[in-house]
Amino acid sequence: MKTHTAQQEILLMTGTSFSSRTWCANDDVEDQKNITPEDRLKEACWNGLLPEILPEICKPKTGDKKLFLWQITEASFFIDVEMGEVPGETEKYFSINPYSFLELQLLS
Repeated sequence: MKTHTAQQEILLMTGTSFSSRTWCANDDVEDQKNITPEDRLKEACWNGLLPEILPEICKPKTGDKKLFLWQITEASFFIDVEMGEVPGETEKYFSINPYSFLELQLLS
């Protein structure tokens, strides 16, 4: 019998005022000047700030288990954040990442 685990996928759009915010400050300010806004946003996600950045999306539902960050994929105009109870492949058909589900769509 196959068990179902909770997974969540979040697309964070890059090139916006949201993605260009300073999410976390390191002690070395000189190194922060060379880091792109996308890298700062990815670093904030890996550092566990995603629930603080997007509390409405990341708040646990009643009875749900805690979701862990497993993968961050950077694309041209967005960052794909994959979370889940356990590491696993997201089904491409149900993904919100256009590079995943568009190849499965029937072209007419």
